[in-house]
Amino acid sequence: MAQQTAKPVALILAGCLGLLLTGCNPPSLVVGLAPSQQKLKESTVEDDGRTRNKVALIDVSGVIFNRSRPGLLTAGANPVAQLHEQLNRAADDQRVKAVVLRINSPGGGVTASDLMYRQVQRFRQTTGKPVVVCLMDVAASGGYYLACAGDHLVAHPSTVTGSIGVIAQLVSVKPALDRLGIAATTLTSGPNKAAGSPLDTLTEDQQAVLQNLVDTFYDDFKTVVRDARPGVAEADWDKVTDGRVVTGRDALDLGLIDSLGDLYTAWETAKALAQTDRARLVRYHSPLRRVTSPYAADDIEPTVTQINLAQFNLNTELSQGLPVGFYYLWSPTAQLP
Repeated sequence: MAQQTAKPVALILAGCLGLLLTGCNPPSLVVGLAPSQQKLKESTVEDDGRTRNKVALIDVSGVIFNRSRPGLLTAGANPVAQLHEQLNRAADDQRVKAVVLRINSPGGGVTASDLMYRQVQRFRQTTGKPVVVCLMDVAASGGYYLACAGDHLVAHPSTVTGSIGVIAQLVSVKPALDRLGIAATTLTSGPNKAAGSPLDTLTEDQQAVLQNLVDTFYDDFKTVVRDARPGVAEADWDKVTDGRVVTGRDALDLGLIDSLGDLYTAWETAKALAQTDRARLVRYHSPLRRVTSPYAADDIEPTVTQINLAQFNLNTELSQGLPVGFYYLWSPTAQLP
């Protein structure tokens, strides 16, 4: 008994000694969480009868990056990797006859959006399984770009979609530095190397270089939409591709989607395209989560941390700013750096 009591006493003394050895430096505690590395678990969230056939429900939500999203205690998940993992799971399962891709995203990086678009296209081409896209609250810009990879697009009447275009927002602090009498010198190997630097203002030539990139990415976006949505009338083309957002109802009138409805509409459409009368709707998720509803938390791992303390709201995905780059993005409430 005495020996058992001595162990916690020894631990306390060791802790005190550690604090003394830190001297004037304050002790620190590092806490972190890592996403689970276990294989995804499958759960049935809707069942319309005894059947072995399945329709996989896959979510894409939040800003699209090809990197881990910021979180409070974890780096979060990588949306590109998430989609790849889930599509592979659906491709390898012969009982999965179709996929419902549910998108709730304002878009994101040009390359990340294109990567995800190509993943869906490759899935369709290699498996022959149809992909029905369900557009939720927002499926704009890069979110709509991704949707164009599907066989059939369903949107709620209130969905915000469209925003076909490119944005690269640059900020210059040079006027403020000039007023403060602060001079910044940048050494470069060429006149366009520092184009877009916040310490200087764009010259006409530099602006032309960056505008050319924007125009190139914009042409790529329009090509994707033209190929996927041949029903868009020529008379509406300029309006559709000028960067505006539209409701799901207007998107149907313009030919940007195929039908109005909800998740169940997408599920029924997926079964019809897969030529099966009945199929369970399944979701893939972390083994640590219990999923019993198609409307449960829609990410494999948490990606957005919301802190609410005395009316203080912090969305860690956008409050840290977006990396410098070119975006297929609609986000009127977020300021690009």
